[in-house]
Amino acid sequence: MAMKVKGMIPEDDRRVAPVGEPAPPWMVNYADLMTELVCFFVILYALSAALNKDMQQAQQEVQEMIKEGKMAGQVQMDKEGMRITLEEQSQVAFFESGRADLTDQMVSQMDKLAPVLMKLAEKHDIIVEGHTDNVPIATKQYASNWELSTARATSVVKDLLGKKFPPKHLAAVGYGEYHPIVPNDTELNRKKNRRVVFFIKNTPYPEAGATGPPKPGAKGELKAPEVTVQAPAPLENAPAPEAEAQPAEAAPAEAAPAEEGGQ
Repeated sequence: MAMKVKGMIPEDDRRVAPVGEPAPPWMVNYADLMTELVCFFVILYALSAALNKDMQQAQQEVQEMIKEGKMAGQVQMDKEGMRITLEEQSQVAFFESGRADLTDQMVSQMDKLAPVLMKLAEKHDIIVEGHTDNVPIATKQYASNWELSTARATSVVKDLLGKKFPPKHLAAVGYGEYHPIVPNDTELNRKKNRRVVFFIKNTPYPEAGATGPPKPGAKGELKAPEVTVQAPAPLENAPAPEAEAQPAEAAPAEAAPAEEGGQ
């Protein structure tokens, strides 16, 4: 005999769907919907992986160079793109103190990294970020670390341009000392903060004029509609308009001054 408790559904009630009972009709449609959603997201993930195949290959190549000790830094990838960070080592300086010229060590690093970036430069924008430590600078050439970091990023971009990189996919940004990865409390940490970051974007910058307004005289130019205004028809039995008064002829004496000095 089934035990009945006040306020609870009895065990023999079909609404509790005991073992062996068929599932409710709505559950079949719900399960089909969940299966289709899972397949949909699997397809999206596969397409995303296929589109970023070149980015993933570049990430693996950079990671191998870092593991082999050819360069110091790290590489990360997220939904916005990939960031390749080059960090200064104890005996490797990318720039001279207070200057933006590339050192021989930095040129060597760029020569190793350029072939990897070249494969991405045709389809992706490469943003070069310059970062400094918190040691203040105030010279005739650079008033602050903002100017110094921007000049260093620009020097890296110029080096890439010398390697035949497409200019429209390159940009230089300076962040100064305001994005440190470690505290600037030791010389080793300051070296880590003095870094160059290559940000490879997933989506390129939109081309100018793709959705701009049409040029004057171009096909598809919008013109103002021509409007024709017609005079209203005269009403029947309307009184005739009064004749306008004709101006009186000027007296000969009034025209005399105009003839003076007319030779």
